[in-house]
Amino acid sequence: MAEQDDSQKTEEPTSKKLQDAIDKGNVASSQEFKTWFLLLGATFIIVSLSDFLTARIIAPITAFLSRTHEMTSDEGGIAGPTFELVREVFLIALIPMFILMIMGLVGTRIQQPPVFTLEKVKPTLEKVSPLKGIKKIFSGRTVVEFFKILAKLIVVSGVVFIIVWPERDRLDSLMMVDLFDVLKIIQDLAGQLFIGVLIILTFIAAADLAYQRHQHHKQLKMSKQEVKDEHKQTEGDPMVKARLRGIRMERARQRMMANVPNADVVITNPTHFAVALEYKHGQMDVPKLVAKGVDNVALKIREIAEENGVPIVENPPLARAIHATVEIDEEITPDHYKAVAEVIGYVMKLRRATGGIGKRTAR
Repeated sequence: MAEQDDSQKTEEPTSKKLQDAIDKGNVASSQEFKTWFLLLGATFIIVSLSDFLTARIIAPITAFLSRTHEMTSDEGGIAGPTFELVREVFLIALIPMFILMIMGLVGTRIQQPPVFTLEKVKPTLEKVSPLKGIKKIFSGRTVVEFFKILAKLIVVSGVVFIIVWPERDRLDSLMMVDLFDVLKIIQDLAGQLFIGVLIILTFIAAADLAYQRHQHHKQLKMSKQEVKDEHKQTEGDPMVKARLRGIRMERARQRMMANVPNADVVITNPTHFAVALEYKHGQMDVPKLVAKGVDNVALKIREIAEENGVPIVENPPLARAIHATVEIDEEITPDHYKAVAEVIGYVMKLRRATGGIGKRTAR
């Protein structure tokens, strides 16, 4: 099936579509936002921790160099001090590495919930399709990414020029100062550069995050047909549901009609409404509605009642009232006690007069 035109996707994504996207790892994500957090961590390291880290790294290097004349030329004499130097430098390097790792995780988790999924790495035909690859290269998103990289390059180059150019004389003198002064100058310039780039990247990251979320939401939009198809999947096909509802109603009607022969009286409108009441004297306190219906169903109730000798009494107001207020297998309400008692009394008198045999229609 061909992909639908984006112009047809005019409907907002449903909650199911959004949740499915999250489950598949398809969430709005800005690489610039992640980079900003990494740069924030790097800036903190250079501005706040560089003196501490530099001192901790230079100390073992200086100690190593001061002992070189004591080391023997054999492998064992050099290996021990060298290993100790590498170990100490590595342990110090773990501090900035840990900070950058934490900042990278924060930049990722702020944008998206932690979801484990293999959808992104699952091999599909689309991922290896040359046509898909060509379309991706010339897509609007790729063009945006190109201009974004170009803009960052220009802006960062401008920041570097603004900060470094006034310090050119200071940089020219690096060859004439000792190592500690060189490190201090480089540290100061690096701190200024990182702070300047961080400020610029703040605006770029905020704009990119808003753009990525807009594009992601646009990508998840649905066509009217997709909304209908999803509704069918979640709620069921309306035609099937209607057919099943009709089957259930028909079965309920059949069960209701099976109760009509057990009724003691059927009250009618005479033709538009019919209600069948059951009352077993001495066994029931209040008459119970066993069947009701209008039009064709009412006529069917009358037919079954006549076939089974159930008395039929025409009382339009009472038939309509009971039909509107009482459900199947429920007892009649107190409002109808008096009127129904008169009908039942009339039916009992009629049965006594006929010896309990024969069908009657009364008005």
